Amino acid sequence: MIQSPDLSYEHHLWAHFKHVAGLDEAGRGALAGPVAVGAVILPDDETLLSQALAGVRDSKQMTPLERQSFAPRIKEIALAWSVAFASAGEIDTLGIVRATRTAAIRALNGLSIPPQYLLTDFRLELPHLDISQTSIVKGDARCLSIASASVLAKTARDEVMRELDSQYPNYGLGKHKGYGTQAHRSALKRLGYSSVHRKTFVLKENSLT
Repeated sequence: MIQSPDLSYEHHLWAHFKHVAGLDEAGRGALAGPVAVGAVILPDDETLLSQALAGVRDSKQMTPLERQSFAPRIKEIALAWSVAFASAGEIDTLGIVRATRTAAIRALNGLSIPPQYLLTDFRLELPHLDISQTSIVKGDARCLSIASASVLAKTARDEVMRELDSQYPNYGLGKHKGYGTQAHRSALKRLGYSSVHRKTFVLKENSLT
């Protein structure tokens, strides 16, 4: 059964913080391309959100058409939103944890409204940031703000991977979006690394999430 996120966390926080940002990443386990982090501040209007964003959930459980349909709706309804990236080179240099946090800071800096509280998906904690936050296990399945950020991060990253596919043909980046499918690994054996591949990941990462 697919779990639908709700506004339980936001409802509790809105009594004390007007601008609560949800954050989530996309592309953490891929072998190529950037990692993306989305940040979304939703309005304190549970009736509007429950109607307009019904169907938004963990982006991995949504079809591409569903994500493409909801992404502009999320952007229209949100008080503020942003998506930022850390490149494959930065991932190789910093490691995936620090690179993802770098992308998250960039996303937060891109918001037109400074957030007062952060709701982050698990493993996206920002411990060195001087702002109150809660990290939620399976946050994209439980919290609507995080799920909305998940959709924006995923759609933005997919668009980047389609663009990279035209620049680096024959790897199939537009299809598998850089994840370690058998077809992708076979292409790597034939063609070697491109400049958008994470060279530190190829022998270590098998995640398709």
